[in-house]
Amino acid sequence: MTVDNVRVPQWATCELNGTFVKGTVKVERKATLVARGVRVVGNVQAENARKVVVKRSSRIGGSVQVKQGGAANVKSSRITGDIQYDANRRYLRANGNKVGGSIQVVGNSGGAEIFRNVIDGNLQCKQNSPRPTGGGNIVGGNKEDQCRRF
Repeated sequence: MTVDNVRVPQWATCELNGTFVKGTVKVERKATLVARGVRVVGNVQAENARKVVVKRSSRIGGSVQVKQGGAANVKSSRITGDIQYDANRRYLRANGNKVGGSIQVVGNSGGAEIFRNVIDGNLQCKQNSPRPTGGGNIVGGNKEDQCRRF
């Protein structure tokens, strides 16, 4: 299935399986996105979302941005831009991805894990409580702050 843009409205749950999105996926307040094997030309953007999952060899042409929400899991996928987790309240995962930009994990309070990613840019973690866990990452740029040993 091919669609232009996807908007997941408040409180809704959206499952995408093998979908081709020509534009951007926006996940709104308290909404949930589960994307498996998708191809998104633009970004996956979530603000105040309940949960965002991107896995099973998904390919995102832009960035995955999850801000001021709940849980997120980006696994075994290719992200051309960045993975940004900013001020989220539940558990976050970024495992086994190929990231063309950076992974930035800032100001989260639910815990995070960052394992076995290949990152062309930087791996940046700061102001997270508890501190993230991680390892086995190959980073082209710098490993910084709370992620410097990952």
